[in-house]
Amino acid sequence: MDHDRPPLTTYAQMAQLIDHSLVRPELTEDQVRDGCDLAAEYEVATVSVRPSDIDIAIRSLRGTAVRVGSLVGFPHGSQNTATKIYEARDLIRRGAREIDMVINIGKLVSRQWHYCETELVQIANACHAEDVILKCIVETAYLDHEQKIVACKLMKHARVDFIKTSTGIAPTGYCKEDVELFYSKCHPFVKVKAAHGVRTLPQILEAYNAGADRVGATATKAMLEAWKAELKARAQGAPAAESVQPEPATGY
Repeated sequence: MDHDRPPLTTYAQMAQLIDHSLVRPELTEDQVRDGCDLAAEYEVATVSVRPSDIDIAIRSLRGTAVRVGSLVGFPHGSQNTATKIYEARDLIRRGAREIDMVINIGKLVSRQWHYCETELVQIANACHAEDVILKCIVETAYLDHEQKIVACKLMKHARVDFIKTSTGIAPTGYCKEDVELFYSKCHPFVKVKAAHGVRTLPQILEAYNAGADRVGATATKAMLEAWKAELKARAQGAPAAESVQPEPATGY
């Protein structure tokens, strides 16, 4: 990578990289509540929940600094624009402060770029009017290099806040090269979120150094416990502790 990012040196810096994901279809309401409690305990940036769980998350995280986010057009982005705008506005009305929206993947690979940009602009406007962050998922597994570059241009034109690599549904998710590409094409106008497959401390550090300012995670506890051990080892001048093994996935 041709840029130098400032090193992470505190617990808060690492915790604020993480969007704790609670969007797997089989999660129970109790598991969602438990996930919100974990996010509050570890002081992460956000919790991302299914639209039907937004009220549970809002109640669970009231009084904490953890922002509540949810999904629009998930998982394939194939809903029409009016439906996506309604979804976004409804979630915002119910308390969501961050929206992860899936671009219309079929339209993007069909080179219907005006359609994609028009949709992005409308949803970005709806979010920004309420001071809500919009992260757009482009599902890199289905895009070639040219399409990824076009996606970056669309994000900048629409003034989306983050470009995100994947939903967790596609065959592959995060890879360092995609984050590097997005950072090189979008910085400083649009930030990068790496998602699906970041489950260890070395992986989250790699994603950050490649250009990610957010990481979608399910192994949040394992990664942050490993980071605490790393910081303790640094303070003592000892070799870093071994990374805690990832927990079973609780969300995409």
